[in-house]
Amino acid sequence: MKGYVQVYTGNGKGKTTAAFGLALRAAGAGLSVFIAQFAKGMDYSEHRAFKRFADLVSIKQYGSGCFIFGEPGESDISAARAGLAEVRSIVASGERDVVILDELNIATYYKLVSVAEVLDLIQHKPEHVEIIITGRNADEKILERADLVTEMKEVKHYYQQGVEARTGIEK
Repeated sequence: MKGYVQVYTGNGKGKTTAAFGLALRAAGAGLSVFIAQFAKGMDYSEHRAFKRFADLVSIKQYGSGCFIFGEPGESDISAARAGLAEVRSIVASGERDVVILDELNIATYYKLVSVAEVLDLIQHKPEHVEIIITGRNADEKILERADLVTEMKEVKHYYQQGVEARTGIEK
């Protein structure tokens, strides 16, 4: 089966959720999945859920917390760069059918990793490997290279009424 490059971007909710839904579908079909979370270093409910599929789905974070409301620090940059190096090795091995690069668009936007490095990763992926890239502010060059692009558009969100992220729904 040919693997494609998918990008889920935009300001609306659901980018990571869509990618993780795809991971669940892939695992259900017996495909091997690796999820790399960039710019995230906190515990989320999906980590506990994916432990139930440990034989098919692995998830690893390459972040030192959550800087989204501030500026990334040196530890954020180091974590993202180490993560991209590890992901490059995982993709090149061809052992994973699906590789999800959650919040990689944020990592390129904040210059934790370069767009050129991401394009090189895509260029050298084995033919069968599906790559999914999530996060706001996707770079135009990544969008041009992708085979599928979905933009999540925020129309209305209860965050604006002060509703905090809820366990099992947003976190």
